[in-house]
Amino acid sequence: MKTLLNSLAEPNRWNIVELLKQGPLTVGEIAEKLGLRQPQVSKHLRVLSEAGIVIVHPIANRRVYQLNPQPFQELQEWTDTYRHLWEDRFDRLDDYLKEVQKTGEEEEKL
Repeated sequence: MKTLLNSLAEPNRWNIVELLKQGPLTVGEIAEKLGLRQPQVSKHLRVLSEAGIVIVHPIANRRVYQLNPQPFQELQEWTDTYRHLWEDRFDRLDDYLKEVQKTGEEEEKL
């Protein structure tokens, strides 16, 4: 999990993942869309590949990259374990905000 999050923390890698959500792309296509040089993109793709985030398919002399859904499914499962904590805190925040709003409305009437 830590490797996944560390890999996605770099803005260019995040942008690459966002692009690949739309479908597989070659290194050149990614470089063009992001305005980066191919060596930069290749370096980022290597990190993403080592983290298991992307899968590479060599086709002739091109390398086509696509997202690997498994790490994202694992991240979803991990965050789901904390969902009840967030929901409880949001419920308390909602109650507090309603109380503040109610108090403000009562003060306006005075």
